[in-house]
Amino acid sequence: MIPEGTEVVLRVTAAGVCHSDLHVREGGFDLGHGRRMSYEERGVKLPLVVGHETTGQVVAAGPDAGEIDPDTHYVVYPWCGCGSCPACKDGNEQLCVTPGFLGVHRDGGYATQIRVPHPKYLFEIGDLDPTFAAPLACSGLTTYSALKKVEPTLKSHRTVLIGGGGLGLMCLQLIKALGGQAPVVVDIDPTKRAAAIEAGAAASVDPADKDAIAQIHAACDGAPMAAIDFVGAPATSELGFDVLGKGGTLIMVGLFGGATPWALPLIPMKSVSVRGSYTGSLSEFDELMTLVRTGALSPIPTRTWPLTQAQEVMDLLEDGKIIGRALLINDAEATG
Repeated sequence: MIPEGTEVVLRVTAAGVCHSDLHVREGGFDLGHGRRMSYEERGVKLPLVVGHETTGQVVAAGPDAGEIDPDTHYVVYPWCGCGSCPACKDGNEQLCVTPGFLGVHRDGGYATQIRVPHPKYLFEIGDLDPTFAAPLACSGLTTYSALKKVEPTLKSHRTVLIGGGGLGLMCLQLIKALGGQAPVVVDIDPTKRAAAIEAGAAASVDPADKDAIAQIHAACDGAPMAAIDFVGAPATSELGFDVLGKGGTLIMVGLFGGATPWALPLIPMKSVSVRGSYTGSLSEFDELMTLVRTGALSPIPTRTWPLTQAQEVMDLLEDGKIIGRALLINDAEATG
Protein backbone atom coordinates (compact mmCIF):
# COMPACT_ATOMS: atom_id res chain seq x y z
CA MET A 1 0.00 0.00 0.00
CA ILE A 2 1.26 3.47 -0.90
CA PRO A 3 -0.41 6.15 1.29
CA GLU A 4 -1.47 9.50 -0.15
CA GLY A 5 -2.03 12.88 1.51
CA THR A 6 -2.63 12.40 5.24
CA GLU A 7 -3.04 8.63 4.99
CA VAL A 8 -1.02 6.21 7.08
CA VAL A 9 -0.56 2.48 6.54
CA LEU A 10 -0.19 0.18 9.52
CA ARG A 11 1.00 -3.40 9.82
CA VAL A 12 -1.87 -5.06 11.65
CA THR A 13 -0.94 -6.86 14.86
CA ALA A 14 -4.42 -7.68 16.22
CA ALA A 15 -7.97 -7.42 14.89
CA GLY A 16 -11.05 -7.96 17.04
CA VAL A 17 -13.95 -10.04 15.69
CA CYS A 18 -17.27 -8.26 16.29
CA HIS A 19 -20.92 -9.18 15.73
CA SER A 20 -21.13 -6.21 13.35
CA ASP A 21 -18.70 -8.03 11.08
CA LEU A 22 -21.27 -10.81 10.80
CA HIS A 23 -23.88 -8.31 9.62
CA VAL A 24 -21.52 -7.06 6.92
CA ARG A 25 -20.93 -10.65 5.86
CA GLU A 26 -24.70 -11.17 5.72
CA GLY A 27 -25.13 -7.98 3.71
CA GLY A 28 -27.58 -6.19 6.01
CA PHE A 29 -30.01 -6.22 8.94
CA ASP A 30 -33.48 -7.52 9.64
CA LEU A 31 -35.70 -4.50 10.34
CA GLY A 32 -38.79 -6.51 11.21
CA HIS A 33 -42.23 -6.49 9.53
CA GLY A 34 -40.68 -8.10 6.45
CA ARG A 35 -38.20 -5.28 5.90
CA ARG A 36 -34.45 -5.54 5.54
CA MET A 37 -31.68 -2.95 5.43
CA SER A 38 -29.14 -3.66 2.71
CA TYR A 39 -25.58 -2.46 3.15
CA GLU A 40 -25.13 -2.05 -0.60
CA GLU A 41 -28.19 0.22 -0.74
CA ARG A 42 -26.45 2.39 1.84
CA GLY A 43 -23.25 2.79 -0.12
CA VAL A 44 -21.26 -0.18 1.17
CA LYS A 45 -19.47 -1.86 -1.69
CA LEU A 46 -19.00 -5.59 -1.25
CA PRO A 47 -16.76 -7.58 -1.20
CA LEU A 48 -14.93 -5.81 1.60
CA VAL A 49 -12.22 -6.53 4.15
CA VAL A 50 -14.04 -6.31 7.48
CA GLY A 51 -12.59 -5.62 10.93
CA HIS A 52 -12.90 -2.37 12.88
CA GLU A 53 -11.02 -3.25 16.08
CA THR A 54 -7.43 -2.92 14.97
CA THR A 55 -3.98 -2.36 16.44
CA GLY A 56 -0.77 -1.98 14.51
CA GLN A 57 2.43 -0.11 13.77
CA VAL A 58 2.93 2.47 11.02
CA VAL A 59 4.92 1.24 8.05
CA ALA A 60 4.27 4.15 5.68
CA ALA A 61 2.80 7.65 5.80
CA GLY A 62 1.58 10.07 3.16
CA PRO A 63 3.38 13.37 2.49
CA ASP A 64 0.88 15.35 4.59
CA ALA A 65 0.65 12.97 7.56
CA GLY A 66 3.53 14.53 9.50
CA GLU A 67 6.13 12.71 11.54
CA ILE A 68 4.93 9.40 13.01
CA ASP A 69 7.07 7.07 15.11
CA PRO A 70 7.17 3.64 13.42
CA ASP A 71 8.12 1.99 16.73
CA THR A 72 4.93 3.13 18.47
CA HIS A 73 2.00 0.75 18.74
CA TYR A 74 -1.44 2.22 18.01
CA VAL A 75 -5.10 1.31 18.27
CA VAL A 76 -7.17 2.73 15.41
CA TYR A 77 -10.38 4.73 15.82
CA PRO A 78 -12.36 3.30 12.89
CA TRP A 79 -15.48 5.51 12.79
CA CYS A 80 -14.14 7.99 10.24
CA GLY A 81 -16.51 10.61 8.87
CA CYS A 82 -16.48 12.95 5.89
CA GLY A 83 -15.29 15.85 8.03
CA SER A 84 -17.69 18.41 6.55
CA CYS A 85 -21.27 17.41 7.49
CA PRO A 86 -22.92 18.89 10.61
CA ALA A 87 -22.33 15.72 12.64
CA CYS A 88 -18.62 15.71 11.84
CA LYS A 89 -18.30 19.42 12.56
CA ASP A 90 -19.91 18.78 15.95
CA GLY A 91 -17.30 16.12 16.70
CA ASN A 92 -19.59 13.15 16.08
CA GLU A 93 -17.98 11.43 13.12
CA GLN A 94 -19.68 8.18 14.12
CA LEU A 95 -22.96 9.85 13.07
CA CYS A 96 -21.66 11.07 9.70
CA VAL A 97 -24.23 11.05 6.87
CA THR A 98 -21.62 9.81 4.35
CA PRO A 99 -19.26 7.80 6.55
CA GLY A 100 -16.06 6.03 5.66
CA PHE A 101 -15.92 3.58 8.56
CA LEU A 102 -12.98 1.20 8.45
CA GLY A 103 -14.18 -2.36 8.04
CA VAL A 104 -17.61 -1.18 6.85
CA HIS A 105 -17.16 1.38 4.07
CA ARG A 106 -13.40 1.00 3.67
CA ASP A 107 -11.22 -2.07 4.02
CA GLY A 108 -10.57 -2.93 7.65
CA GLY A 109 -8.29 -4.94 9.88
CA TYR A 110 -8.74 -8.58 8.76
CA ALA A 111 -5.57 -8.14 6.73
CA THR A 112 -1.83 -7.82 7.09
CA GLN A 113 -2.08 -4.03 6.57
CA ILE A 114 -4.71 -1.33 6.99
CA ARG A 115 -4.95 2.14 5.42
CA VAL A 116 -6.09 4.89 7.83
CA PRO A 117 -7.12 8.27 6.38
CA HIS A 118 -5.46 10.51 9.01
CA PRO A 119 -3.11 10.14 11.99
CA LYS A 120 -5.72 11.76 14.27
CA TYR A 121 -7.38 8.33 14.31
CA LEU A 122 -4.31 6.69 15.88
CA PHE A 123 -4.07 6.35 19.67
CA GLU A 124 -0.92 5.13 21.39
CA ILE A 125 -1.44 1.99 23.45
CA GLY A 126 1.82 2.19 25.39
CA ASP A 127 2.42 -1.00 27.37
CA LEU A 128 -1.07 -2.40 26.71
CA ASP A 129 -1.25 -5.82 25.08
CA PRO A 130 -2.58 -5.37 21.51
CA THR A 131 -5.19 -8.08 22.18
CA PHE A 132 -6.50 -5.94 25.05
CA ALA A 133 -6.27 -2.66 23.15
CA ALA A 134 -7.89 -3.72 19.86
CA PRO A 135 -11.42 -4.32 21.24
CA LEU A 136 -11.37 -0.87 22.84
CA ALA A 137 -12.06 0.60 19.38
CA CYS A 138 -15.55 -0.89 19.32
CA SER A 139 -16.64 -2.94 22.33
CA GLY A 140 -14.83 -0.55 24.66
CA LEU A 141 -15.95 2.65 22.97
CA THR A 142 -19.50 1.43 22.33
CA THR A 143 -20.04 0.50 25.96
CA TYR A 144 -18.32 3.65 27.23
CA SER A 145 -20.55 5.89 25.09
CA ALA A 146 -23.66 3.99 26.21
CA LEU A 147 -22.66 4.39 29.86
CA LYS A 148 -22.08 8.12 29.41
CA LYS A 149 -25.74 8.39 28.44
CA VAL A 150 -26.85 6.97 31.82
CA GLU A 151 -23.93 8.23 33.90
CA PRO A 152 -26.09 10.12 36.43
CA THR A 153 -27.59 6.84 37.74
CA LEU A 154 -24.50 4.59 37.71
CA LYS A 155 -23.57 5.22 41.32
CA SER A 156 -27.06 5.44 42.80
CA HIS A 157 -28.68 2.45 41.06
CA ARG A 158 -27.66 -0.89 39.59
CA THR A 159 -27.65 -0.90 35.79
CA VAL A 160 -29.09 -3.86 33.89
CA LEU A 161 -26.91 -5.19 31.08
CA ILE A 162 -28.74 -7.38 28.58
CA GLY A 163 -26.20 -9.60 26.85
CA GLY A 164 -23.18 -11.11 28.59
CA GLY A 165 -20.87 -11.41 25.59
CA GLY A 166 -17.87 -9.24 24.79
CA LEU A 167 -19.81 -5.96 25.04
CA GLY A 168 -21.50 -6.92 28.29
CA LEU A 169 -18.26 -7.99 29.96
CA MET A 170 -16.49 -4.86 28.73
CA CYS A 171 -19.33 -2.70 30.07
CA LEU A 172 -19.13 -4.45 33.43
CA GLN A 173 -15.45 -3.54 33.70
CA LEU A 174 -16.11 0.05 32.70
CA ILE A 175 -18.84 0.44 35.32
CA LYS A 176 -16.29 -0.65 37.92
CA ALA A 177 -13.73 1.81 36.57
CA LEU A 178 -16.29 4.64 36.68
CA GLY A 179 -17.20 3.86 40.29
CA GLY A 180 -20.71 2.59 39.55
CA GLN A 181 -22.66 -0.06 41.38
CA ALA A 182 -22.11 -3.63 40.23
CA PRO A 183 -24.62 -4.31 37.44
CA VAL A 184 -27.07 -7.13 36.86
CA VAL A 185 -26.32 -9.13 33.71
CA VAL A 186 -29.02 -10.91 31.70
CA ASP A 187 -28.16 -13.68 29.23
CA ILE A 188 -29.70 -16.94 28.02
CA ASP A 189 -26.30 -18.70 28.04
CA PRO A 190 -25.35 -20.15 31.46
CA THR A 191 -21.65 -20.01 30.56
CA LYS A 192 -21.89 -16.28 29.89
CA ARG A 193 -23.89 -15.75 33.07
CA ALA A 194 -21.15 -17.52 35.02
CA ALA A 195 -18.48 -15.39 33.32
CA ALA A 196 -20.39 -12.25 34.33
CA ILE A 197 -20.52 -13.31 37.97
CA GLU A 198 -16.81 -14.11 37.90
CA ALA A 199 -16.17 -10.66 36.44
CA GLY A 200 -18.02 -8.97 39.31
CA ALA A 201 -21.71 -8.74 38.36
CA ALA A 202 -24.07 -8.39 41.31
CA ALA A 203 -26.32 -11.06 39.80
CA SER A 204 -26.95 -12.85 36.52
CA VAL A 205 -30.43 -13.73 35.30
CA ASP A 206 -31.77 -16.07 32.65
CA PRO A 207 -34.39 -14.08 30.67
CA ALA A 208 -36.22 -17.34 29.92
CA ASP A 209 -37.20 -17.68 33.58
CA LYS A 210 -40.84 -16.85 34.18
CA ASP A 211 -39.87 -14.61 37.09
CA ALA A 212 -36.92 -12.96 35.31
CA ILE A 213 -38.22 -9.43 35.91
CA ALA A 214 -38.85 -10.19 39.59
CA GLN A 215 -35.30 -11.57 39.89
CA ILE A 216 -33.87 -8.42 38.32
CA HIS A 217 -35.92 -6.15 40.58
CA ALA A 218 -34.77 -8.12 43.64
CA ALA A 219 -31.12 -7.86 42.58
CA CYS A 220 -31.53 -4.12 41.93
CA ASP A 221 -33.43 -3.44 45.18
CA GLY A 222 -36.32 -2.21 43.06
CA ALA A 223 -36.97 -1.30 39.45
CA PRO A 224 -33.73 -0.11 37.80
CA MET A 225 -33.37 3.31 36.24
CA ALA A 226 -31.15 2.19 33.35
CA ALA A 227 -30.94 -0.85 31.10
CA ILE A 228 -28.53 -1.32 28.20
CA ASP A 229 -29.52 -3.81 25.51
CA PHE A 230 -26.42 -5.20 23.79
CA VAL A 231 -28.48 -7.69 21.78
CA GLY A 232 -31.17 -5.60 20.11
CA ALA A 233 -33.75 -8.32 19.47
CA PRO A 234 -37.51 -7.89 20.02
CA ALA A 235 -37.45 -10.10 23.14
CA THR A 236 -34.48 -8.34 24.74
CA SER A 237 -35.80 -4.85 24.02
CA GLU A 238 -39.16 -5.84 25.49
CA LEU A 239 -37.47 -7.10 28.65
CA GLY A 240 -35.36 -3.95 28.90
CA PHE A 241 -38.43 -1.76 28.56
CA ASP A 242 -40.59 -3.77 30.97
CA VAL A 243 -37.97 -4.02 33.71
CA LEU A 244 -37.41 -0.25 33.99
CA GLY A 245 -38.88 1.92 36.68
CA LYS A 246 -40.79 5.09 35.88
CA GLY A 247 -38.50 7.72 34.43
CA GLY A 248 -35.91 5.10 33.47
CA THR A 249 -33.78 4.96 30.33
CA LEU A 250 -33.35 2.09 27.87
CA ILE A 251 -30.20 2.33 25.76
CA MET A 252 -30.37 0.30 22.54
CA VAL A 253 -26.96 -0.84 21.30
CA GLY A 254 -27.34 -4.28 19.73
CA LEU A 255 -28.14 -4.81 16.08
CA PHE A 256 -29.56 -8.33 16.15
CA GLY A 257 -32.63 -7.19 14.20
CA GLY A 258 -36.40 -7.08 14.31
CA ALA A 259 -39.04 -4.53 15.25
CA THR A 260 -39.91 -2.88 18.54
CA PRO A 261 -42.54 -4.69 20.65
CA TRP A 262 -43.49 -1.94 23.10
CA ALA A 263 -47.04 -0.76 23.72
CA LEU A 264 -46.89 2.89 22.71
CA PRO A 265 -49.11 4.23 25.56
CA LEU A 266 -46.64 2.82 28.10
CA ILE A 267 -43.85 5.07 26.87
CA PRO A 268 -45.51 8.26 28.18
CA MET A 269 -47.22 6.47 31.09
CA LYS A 270 -43.87 5.19 32.39
CA SER A 271 -42.02 8.33 31.19
CA VAL A 272 -39.38 5.99 29.82
CA SER A 273 -36.67 7.26 27.50
CA VAL A 274 -35.55 4.94 24.70
CA ARG A 275 -32.26 6.04 23.21
CA GLY A 276 -29.98 4.57 20.58
CA SER A 277 -26.22 4.54 21.01
CA TYR A 278 -23.97 3.85 18.02
CA THR A 279 -20.27 3.42 18.87
CA GLY A 280 -18.83 6.70 20.18
CA SER A 281 -17.12 9.92 19.22
CA LEU A 282 -13.42 10.61 18.73
CA SER A 283 -13.38 12.66 21.95
CA GLU A 284 -15.06 9.82 23.87
CA PHE A 285 -12.40 7.44 22.59
CA ASP A 286 -9.76 9.85 23.85
CA GLU A 287 -11.48 9.84 27.27
CA LEU A 288 -11.66 6.06 27.24
CA MET A 289 -7.99 5.63 26.35
CA THR A 290 -7.02 8.08 29.11
CA LEU A 291 -9.05 5.99 31.57
CA VAL A 292 -7.55 2.73 30.33
CA ARG A 293 -3.99 4.02 30.66
CA THR A 294 -4.59 4.57 34.40
CA GLY A 295 -4.93 0.82 34.80
CA ALA A 296 -8.54 1.11 35.97
CA LEU A 297 -9.88 -1.35 33.39
CA SER A 298 -9.28 -5.10 33.72
CA PRO A 299 -8.97 -7.18 30.56
CA ILE A 300 -11.98 -9.25 29.55
CA PRO A 301 -11.56 -12.90 28.48
CA THR A 302 -10.05 -13.18 25.01
CA ARG A 303 -8.98 -15.92 22.61
CA THR A 304 -6.72 -15.49 19.62
CA TRP A 305 -6.57 -17.20 16.25
CA PRO A 306 -4.32 -16.75 13.21
CA LEU A 307 -5.63 -14.31 10.62
CA THR A 308 -6.03 -17.21 8.19
CA GLN A 309 -8.85 -18.62 10.38
CA ALA A 310 -11.05 -15.51 10.16
CA GLN A 311 -13.97 -17.35 8.54
CA GLU A 312 -13.90 -20.11 11.15
CA VAL A 313 -13.86 -17.60 14.02
CA MET A 314 -16.79 -15.68 12.56
CA ASP A 315 -18.73 -18.93 12.37
CA LEU A 316 -17.97 -19.63 16.05
CA LEU A 317 -19.16 -16.15 16.97
CA GLU A 318 -22.35 -16.59 14.97
CA ASP A 319 -23.00 -19.88 16.80
CA GLY A 320 -22.58 -18.17 20.19
CA LYS A 321 -19.44 -20.14 21.06
CA ILE A 322 -17.20 -17.19 21.92
CA ILE A 323 -16.87 -16.06 25.54
CA GLY A 324 -15.51 -12.54 25.80
CA ARG A 325 -13.72 -11.34 22.67
CA ALA A 326 -12.15 -13.18 19.74
CA LEU A 327 -9.11 -11.73 18.02
CA LEU A 328 -7.17 -12.43 14.87
CA ILE A 329 -3.44 -11.91 15.07
CA ASN A 330 -0.73 -11.64 12.47
CA ASP A 331 1.80 -14.04 13.97
CA ALA A 332 2.17 -17.59 15.28
CA GLU A 333 1.12 -16.82 18.86
CA ALA A 334 -2.58 -17.63 18.42
CA THR A 335 -4.10 -19.76 21.17
CA GLY A 336 -7.46 -20.69 19.60
